[in-house]
Amino acid sequence: MNKKMYYTAAEVAELLGISKGKAYQIIREMNEELKKLGYLVIKGKVPVEYFNEKWYGATKEVVAWA
Repeated sequence: MNKKMYYTAAEVAELLGISKGKAYQIIREMNEELKKLGYLVIKGKVPVEYFNEKWYGATKEVVAWA
């Protein structure tokens, strides 16, 4: 099982170019959302797939401008 399952605050901070404090805030918010959906969470970490979907996956369809 070599595939990374969770991002830490340091990794989130590096990916987004923000401080670790802000990264922890984002992780807390995402973990609260996951809790409300009935998932178990790990404090200070966020699942890679959920982070990628939530942060980068807002629009998956390509829009062609006329």
